[in-house]
Amino acid sequence: MDLYDFEVNKIDGTPTKIQAFKGKVLLIVNTASNCGFTPQYDGLESLYERYKDSGLEILGFPCNQFGYQEKGSNDEIQSFCKVKFGIKFPLFEKIKVNGKNAHPLYSYLKEKAPGILGSKKIKWNFTKFLVSKNGEVIKRYAPNITPEKIEADIKEALDA
Repeated sequence: MDLYDFEVNKIDGTPTKIQAFKGKVLLIVNTASNCGFTPQYDGLESLYERYKDSGLEILGFPCNQFGYQEKGSNDEIQSFCKVKFGIKFPLFEKIKVNGKNAHPLYSYLKEKAPGILGSKKIKWNFTKFLVSKNGEVIKRYAPNITPEKIEADIKEALDA
């Protein structure tokens, strides 16, 4: 199984395959609306606006597993992201990223890019995975690594 085999639901419930993003550099992020890292939405949207025409897609996956910081419904999350941060990159339905009910996409990402000391768990909101144009997971970034700090890696992946 590869990255493009996974199916996810857009935030409006529409099923879509990751295959739809084949040939793009992906930044896959688990998000939350009430987290200390929530202001990273600004940096993510800025990167998206700057590089979407060059082949970058940012995929946001709301998750309520860390401090219950994403309590809202999918509609409430979408509204919050549009109104507060002007988010235009794709958002998906709220998922679990850890545990036995973790979304298979996240199980795959964690397997391909473990965290510190080989940990497969996502530690907190705004963990990011950078994926190459051909679907290879390049790198995992801790929640405290801001979008601005990974811009050079994104540019390199886009130029590859």
